[in-house]
Amino acid sequence: MIARRIGAAALAITISGCAVSRTAGHRDVARLVADQLGEPTHWDNGSPEDEEVARVVGDLLRTPLTRERAVEIALVNNRRLQATYEELGVSQADMVQAGLLKNPSLSGALGFPFGAGQLEIEGTLVWDFLQFFTLPLRKKVARQQFDVDILRVAHEALEVAAETEKAFAETQAQEQLVAFQLSVAQTAHAVAELSDRLYEAGNITDMAHDTQTAMYQQARLDFDRQVLQRQNARERTNRLLGLWGTQTGWTVAGPLDELPKGELATEHLEQLAIRQRLDVDAARKQVALLTTALALAKDFRLFGQVEVGAQARQDPEGPHTLGPSLTLELPIFDQRQAAIAKLEAQRRAAERRLEEVSVDARSEVRAAQLAVETSRRLADNYQAVLVPLRDRIVTEAQLQYNGMLIGPYQLLAAKRDQIEAHRGYVEALRDYWMERAELQRVVGGRIR
Repeated sequence: MIARRIGAAALAITISGCAVSRTAGHRDVARLVADQLGEPTHWDNGSPEDEEVARVVGDLLRTPLTRERAVEIALVNNRRLQATYEELGVSQADMVQAGLLKNPSLSGALGFPFGAGQLEIEGTLVWDFLQFFTLPLRKKVARQQFDVDILRVAHEALEVAAETEKAFAETQAQEQLVAFQLSVAQTAHAVAELSDRLYEAGNITDMAHDTQTAMYQQARLDFDRQVLQRQNARERTNRLLGLWGTQTGWTVAGPLDELPKGELATEHLEQLAIRQRLDVDAARKQVALLTTALALAKDFRLFGQVEVGAQARQDPEGPHTLGPSLTLELPIFDQRQAAIAKLEAQRRAAERRLEEVSVDARSEVRAAQLAVETSRRLADNYQAVLVPLRDRIVTEAQLQYNGMLIGPYQLLAAKRDQIEAHRGYVEALRDYWMERAELQRVVGGRIR
């Protein structure tokens, strides 16, 4: 939805003659994110597109949110992402600066005679000639750095998307858990009221009466805690979606999705993560960048500053002169030893970081894969065994209560256990969707 509206706005602006300027870096980030998630991103840079995006976000918030819509909003409205996009603008400015030649320097001098005589004038125009040869390599290094920054920004967008999926799944679960906890409190209240009547009639002991009253009070406290947890989950989602004020009044479209019939393809996930994770690619490109910078430093280690220019002089007692000038820095003491050593250390550190990121990525995939399999197995057990069993127990208890074979305490206890089983299923289902989002995060994108 947002992608279509942004495209329509851009087309309308172009037709009207007011072109929207998008930097190449942000287009690359949008492409990388779209390739992995199929969702658009947006940089709030003061363009006419911003108003259209704000309108679309408002439209989405006026309807109950799904997990997919929440991710869609976060990618265009998350404040942390917007700050990260601005950092990409800084990186692009550095790249442009690296492609510019330094300005020439103009110096002049005046000589005032003591006593009689004419004014002596001297002027020199010089330019660092060596930069003409180093410029292509400097541009290459700067471009590589910009590519690394693009990957890091896109990786940050994927991180925000994963965080949003997990936070929204938690919010959905908390909505259901509050309803379950309310049922527990209502059941405990019914038991407590029955206990009051039986106690007044002298049919139960003080201990039995106090026990039921304590259970009701505990259920009320648990309900209040559950409401607080729901609000905390909503606020975390608000932060990720970049919402404030009246925007925070959104509602959830429905409960958590049931377990999918088919599971994710989990073969060769470690290799997939190494191949498509953007932070791994950024670490890989950082090594290549420092290798290029090191080669540049070594190639020009014996070349200091080389300034060429023109010098003009007006001698009051001789002719006016104009001629070339040359200034060479003699590499006697400083032959770039420290700079080269620094770059070598930085490259070795980058190589170790690449190894670290790769090892961590593989470990995270294995841990997330196990978590998904375990949470699905737990949810399956609740869905297929425990919840139907508790439902049957309540049905049988109701029949026995109607036949006066059991008392109200046993029936209410069965109903309380039934509610707890449904609650456990919701928690297991929540864990499954959150772990699934985490698995896709550590793999580096959607697992198809």
